[in-house]
Amino acid sequence: MSNMNQTASSSRSQGSGRRFDVARMLLEGRAFFALIAIIVIFSLLSPVYFSTSNFLTMSSHVAIFGLLSLGMLLVILTGGIDLSVGSTLGLAGVFAGFLMQGVSFEAFGVVVYPPVWVVVVLTCGLGALVGAINGVLIAYFKVPAFVATLGLLYVARGVALLMTDGLTYNNLGGSEALGNTGFDWLGFNRLFGIPVGVLILAAVAIVCLLLLSRTPFGRWVYSTGGNARAAELSGVPVKRVQVSVYVLSGICAAIAGLVLSSQLTSAGPTAGTTYELTAIAGVVIGGAALTGGRGNVRGTLLGAFVIGFLSDGLVIIGVSSYWQTVFTGAVIILAVLLNSIQYSGRKNSKPASDGKPTSPQPEGASERSPATGSTTGKAGAQS
Repeated sequence: MSNMNQTASSSRSQGSGRRFDVARMLLEGRAFFALIAIIVIFSLLSPVYFSTSNFLTMSSHVAIFGLLSLGMLLVILTGGIDLSVGSTLGLAGVFAGFLMQGVSFEAFGVVVYPPVWVVVVLTCGLGALVGAINGVLIAYFKVPAFVATLGLLYVARGVALLMTDGLTYNNLGGSEALGNTGFDWLGFNRLFGIPVGVLILAAVAIVCLLLLSRTPFGRWVYSTGGNARAAELSGVPVKRVQVSVYVLSGICAAIAGLVLSSQLTSAGPTAGTTYELTAIAGVVIGGAALTGGRGNVRGTLLGAFVIGFLSDGLVIIGVSSYWQTVFTGAVIILAVLLNSIQYSGRKNSKPASDGKPTSPQPEGASERSPATGSTTGKAGAQS
């Protein structure tokens, strides 16, 4: 009789375990399933949506959001936030346009037209400078990340407006006689049939993936977001990590500004307005926790594609721009709600049996949970 009871209870536990596994799979893979649902729905609503050319066009738009989201992911993993990425994008585009128009040295009576590679390097340097200012204010002067980056949002946007006097730099294609052609290559050219902007996004994503999963810096980032005080006591250079992630976020924003201004062959001081919110949305939809320590590159890319494909799909079927804002906001709220459900369940789980303090692990670490650090697998099951 006892054997029968044990068998029945075992079958019930296996059935509940399967249901739990399915629910957890749907919850953790929500960005992927949301992207599939968006593609299916808009393909049924519009005959032009499901086509290779349209997917490539939409992907080139997603590249802008994806670059910003990858930089934002690094910051959010440390428990911070960067509200200045949209303004940094606009400032980077204006700075690149300023250089492409020629730099005048009145004292010598000459105008210098730097080649495109110099423009790219200097623009990325500007993005790194903005990020470094953010990082130093936050790490060394203890200014709250929200306040520091909000201030830089206004400063960067104001500098862009001052540089252009509120106008737009047009015709950034350059001139062969001046040796500064090729800027539009970033936005219009394709390699192997794929837009260059998408390839740039893929390259940056690979770098971020390797940085987070294969280097000590990646472990430091996750540890800082999990518990900054404990990480510092363990020898992690928390302040340097915080400055570094903001510098990387600024560089990603500058690259996005270069790609966007290249696609438009113009640079305006208002470019990138509210893009910081889109970047945060991509990270959150991808499953990262705003409290830090949890998230990965794969989910962030999926979140960026969800935002981009949804926005372009609404445009294709002729939905009003006002309703587009409503739908995007609803998706963000739903993503945050699902994140709360996912991570609150992990917080309620039992701690590690050995009682030792643990910290979040970088993506790709299969032996420990990125949320609690508790061991999983056979050893955990046996204990």
